[in-house]
Amino acid sequence: MPPIISARGLSKRYGVAPLFQSISFTVSEGDRIGVIGPNGSGKSTLLEMLVGRVNPDSGDMAIRKGTRLSIVAQISEFAPGVTIRSVIETALERATVPEAERASRFAETLGRAGFAELDAHAATLSGGWRKRLALAEALVQAPDILLLDEPTNHLDFAGIQWLEFVLRNAPFACVVVSHDRYFLENVANEMVELNRAYEDGALRVSGNYSAFLEAKEEYLQAQKKRQESLENRVHTELEWLRRGPKARATKAKARIDKAHEMIGELAEMNARSRSASAEIDFSATNRRTKQLITLEGVSYGVGSRTLFKDIHFDVTSGMRMGLVGPNGSGKTTLLRLLRGSIKPECGKIRRAQGLRIVYFDQSRELDPDITLRRALAPDSDAIIYQDRVIHVASWAERFLFSAENLNQRVGRLSGGERARVLIAQLMLQPADVLLLDEPTNDLDIPTLEILEESLLEYPGALVLVTHDRFMLDRVSTVVVGLDGFGAAQRFADYSQWQTWQRAQVAMAAPKSADGNRSPRSAGDEAPRA
Repeated sequence: MPPIISARGLSKRYGVAPLFQSISFTVSEGDRIGVIGPNGSGKSTLLEMLVGRVNPDSGDMAIRKGTRLSIVAQISEFAPGVTIRSVIETALERATVPEAERASRFAETLGRAGFAELDAHAATLSGGWRKRLALAEALVQAPDILLLDEPTNHLDFAGIQWLEFVLRNAPFACVVVSHDRYFLENVANEMVELNRAYEDGALRVSGNYSAFLEAKEEYLQAQKKRQESLENRVHTELEWLRRGPKARATKAKARIDKAHEMIGELAEMNARSRSASAEIDFSATNRRTKQLITLEGVSYGVGSRTLFKDIHFDVTSGMRMGLVGPNGSGKTTLLRLLRGSIKPECGKIRRAQGLRIVYFDQSRELDPDITLRRALAPDSDAIIYQDRVIHVASWAERFLFSAENLNQRVGRLSGGERARVLIAQLMLQPADVLLLDEPTNDLDIPTLEILEESLLEYPGALVLVTHDRFMLDRVSTVVVGLDGFGAAQRFADYSQWQTWQRAQVAMAAPKSADGNRSPRSAGDEAPRA
């Protein structure tokens, strides 16, 4: 059977730089395609192109007649006053679902997504529940192809596992842009990387993320051998050209033309193989104090809800603690307590004298009207990093920005670029304790890997909130799990916490048909944490 979507020779550019050139892309029934690539490689643009919102500069795309497509964007926003109920009812109308089927599809979709308070206002939901609602809005339309752009951003682990279950058992095809490596491992049966390092602009591999990594390594090794062989041939031809051969004979002229062709091919291959990566290195104060923060019988609540009750733990030098729990369980609140920006209702928090805490806030916004130059170096054209004076152009280069980008407004930067600016700002602040609240949102996989290496080498204490299970497993030396009802348990790793959580859910509530806990009120999750 022919593909549902078949695209050939797609090219797109914004301004001078091309996003991608002459790439091909197909979607067939049963495909679960994971799309990865560096920030700025055109992943989101490709989805917009497939759904028809963006036109390619060149290339052809054919879509099977009658195909229904749904797309869930990175940011899930709803108009003020719109309820959960009305979002889904409108989606059913838009998809022209027969009246007789609407009630059952409505109940099934929202039930599986975990919603019960259907008259809650969508705009007041936490980020994770807004994402769930956007996914439910797309699913209720019964698409033939579902397009998802970073769907795990803002979802808690339960939400991610629910989505994995839905996609693995779905009757439709899906195309998912994601930097969540465990998610891609569990869901994808095809992988595509958009990257100008590849001769065709993209590499497609059958299998999940692990299979892709193996195939990519083979591809790069083969490309390296080809490049070395071409370099040897070009060296031989250059030596011959230096001897000044005359182009009178047909054979000599053909050889000269071939030599110039090989030189051009080698230059293009060298340009493709050059890849820059961000340089991330957090500064520590080299404090020798072991005990940095101590929580003694700390309690805290929001409204009538108790988030923590009588919790005790220490943050010590060299510790890398991962904080986990459902949306609304108090992860961000606990970071704010550790930082001292809010006070506990009961108990004490002791901090070492002169303790320096640096905080990455997931909700922090950069001023969109200032230039990149001022965002990186607010007071002059130089910064001081690890006792060295560095010009802003060189500092920008560490985070993959060129000198030409310096006068660009921050509001024009992509999500990944803004995340790199925030990390650059953090690196200028030597810290005893790093508090990182969802630092991985919008970062591409190469930058994630560099961030992980930097955190592993950081000698101070780290408290990390992230939905990235791969990073959590790799970086954390201890995991503290919050249940949102007062308890905080300590675990050796994420897997141990997950086993405990499943046991708790099994004891607390009956399971629904898809393996999720029984639906809870969306309003229960409204306090963001």
